[in-house]
Amino acid sequence: MDVVLTPEAMGAADARAIAAGTPVEVLMARAGRAVAWTVRRALHGTYGRRVVLVCGKGNNGGDGLVAARVLESWGVRARVFELAEPVDRRRCARALADADVVVDAMYGTGFRGTLDGDAAWVVDQLRQFDGEVIAVDIPSGVDGRTGTVWGPHVQATRTVTFAARKPGLVFEPGRSLAGEVIVADIGIAVDGLGLDGQDQIGLVDDTDVRAWLPARAPDAHKWQSGALVVGGSAGMTGAPLLVSHAAMRAGAGIVWCALPGAETARRAAGGEVITKGLPADAAGFLARGAVETLLADVGRFAAMAMGPGLGGGGDPDLQFVVRAVVAEARPPLVLDADGLNALAGDFTSLQARRTLGAPAVLTPHAGEYERLMGAPVGGDRLAAARALAQRSGAVVLLKGPGTVVAAPDGAVALNPTGGAALATAGSGDVLTGIIAGFLARGVDAFHAAAASAWVHGRTADRLVERDGPGLVAGDLVAGLGRTLQELGVNP
Repeated sequence: MDVVLTPEAMGAADARAIAAGTPVEVLMARAGRAVAWTVRRALHGTYGRRVVLVCGKGNNGGDGLVAARVLESWGVRARVFELAEPVDRRRCARALADADVVVDAMYGTGFRGTLDGDAAWVVDQLRQFDGEVIAVDIPSGVDGRTGTVWGPHVQATRTVTFAARKPGLVFEPGRSLAGEVIVADIGIAVDGLGLDGQDQIGLVDDTDVRAWLPARAPDAHKWQSGALVVGGSAGMTGAPLLVSHAAMRAGAGIVWCALPGAETARRAAGGEVITKGLPADAAGFLARGAVETLLADVGRFAAMAMGPGLGGGGDPDLQFVVRAVVAEARPPLVLDADGLNALAGDFTSLQARRTLGAPAVLTPHAGEYERLMGAPVGGDRLAAARALAQRSGAVVLLKGPGTVVAAPDGAVALNPTGGAALATAGSGDVLTGIIAGFLARGVDAFHAAAASAWVHGRTADRLVERDGPGLVAGDLVAGLGRTLQELGVNP
């Protein structure tokens, strides 16, 4: 994975580079030249072109001043406005009206709070600017750690960042505000950085996913990668069936879908997924007797998924079943939806599971997270995912704009694929099925979750590119095979 550095970790990397003998002036010169080259490519030439650079008081402003000098040496007319002194707004407005490109070098990744004064005025002026806006390190007004904006902010067409991406360029709305992100190498080593505790963050790409997913052996048989899906309730069988079909598409050799009640299972039967009835109560929810049935069969499977469609709210029998299976079932487990809600913030069963050495992946959305932790996700998705992973002892895949996968040891993977098209009913069930399928193939919990987020998002991106809007969950299941084929993965 490419290293992602928080603003704090980036500051430490800067300090190490300087302590090792690279003067800050050299780093700034390299950064400014990288910005200048990006501007030059956007201009498609230099002679007679006009560029406005708005520079703040800190290092970002220094990078902008260097870029201005380089651009002028190439024949570009570079007009600089510095926030260190009151900006001549009339002169700046005229310059913006004539500019081909504007460089935002006002504030960097360490910025917190709200833009005001001349900076806020510049943002307002840029709303009428129809050329390219190139941000230095991160668009001004965006929080470099969280991607959050609290007021006026720059919408860039391109962002030149240095040494490594920052989380604020991965999380929304920072991701959308950054436009195309160019990571410039300015001589700050990042290999081996951020690999201890809270700074261990990586950005998943196709090379990673390809490396994590094993090819199926020529002599493989279906039970080597079998998956058990437990979910559903009266009238709610669609979710576990989506999970089951996605698990098969992701590589599970055989899938049993265990549903409450023999009649419910019979009605859901048909196709490749085998449906099995479990003891159910009169309302159609799992009864306590389901624990014995599940634990008797679960040893046959390489992975299991539990939760989608179980319903029941705070039903004590359902809570008993979920917690008992979580605590005692040995195969790697994905716990989602009503399975998470059944824990009701009690992590005892997950801690017992960890004692057994049985891995688990939790896949909460924001509402499920709050029910588990008793507090909302908040603006810092990194901190939120890590907190739940540490408390539960499980891998956590925190769903939402900018999926975060966190391990109990502090490792984090950020997923860059997918978008608003995934906000459709059943999408999360498909993701749960992909994770179960990858676990069944033998991928460890952290990498199975990270790879699944990437494949899920990439499938959605490809389908929207091809077919336009209107994506539904069934399209994702059908499209998984093509995504894996593109990766060169033998399912």
